[in-house]
Amino acid sequence: MVGIVVVSHSAKIAEGICDMAAQMARPGQKIVAAGGTDDGRIGTDAVKISEAVKAADDGSGVLIMVDLGSAIMSTELALELLNENLQIIVQIADAPIVEGAITAAVQASVGSTLAEVLAAAEEARELRKK
Repeated sequence: MVGIVVVSHSAKIAEGICDMAAQMARPGQKIVAAGGTDDGRIGTDAVKISEAVKAADDGSGVLIMVDLGSAIMSTELALELLNENLQIIVQIADAPIVEGAITAAVQASVGSTLAEVLAAAEEARELRKK
């Protein structure tokens, strides 16, 4: 199954989103929080993100949900660090973090491909327009 990583500047927000998404997805879906810094402050940590990606991957790829623009920079740095040693297929979704993470987790938990999980997450941008 495609793994999901939630990157937020707040550990509590990342964990809460993962809890919500896990309630909606089928059991066994990997949803990993990578929020805050190692010392408990608000921020993002490239090492924490790369560890979360490794924990979420089972060979099917990983979708990363981010909360703010600087989380993208930390995620890109994490992927550079990660890909020095491992080749994990990763996509960063351009989607609202809560709605996108939930729809991605549900889509991933039914065995969809990384491309399908990414599309489901990004379609969450349109929820308010319907």
